[in-house]
Amino acid sequence: QVHLVESGGGLVQPRGSLRLSCAASGSFFKLYRMTWYRQAPGNEREFVASITMGNNTYYADSVKGRFSISRDDDKNTVFLQMNSLEPEDTAVYYCNLFDPPDNFWGQGTQVIVSS
Repeated sequence: QVHLVESGGGLVQPRGSLRLSCAASGSFFKLYRMTWYRQAPGNEREFVASITMGNNTYYADSVKGRFSISRDDDKNTVFLQMNSLEPEDTAVYYCNLFDPPDNFWGQGTQVIVSS
């Protein structure tokens, strides 16, 4: 069983920055691809960024060049550095670990971008 806990969300002005963290329980964190998703009110949950065991990274087009995903396997933690935030980035951000057939989610952390 894997337990994921996100943190770092909050209220930020447009063009500001936030750094989200996701701490995972378990012994084999470094073996897993970790992914950030987000869900805005009235919208479906959407892919934001992911990072593989080998530190290959992937981004949604909407965040490419502004967001950066990284991981610290010693601390079982994945990060999402978000720069140049826009009101359209307002959403609940979720951390995900997919270990077929199991799919683990955190409780989410709210990000609000508003002046």
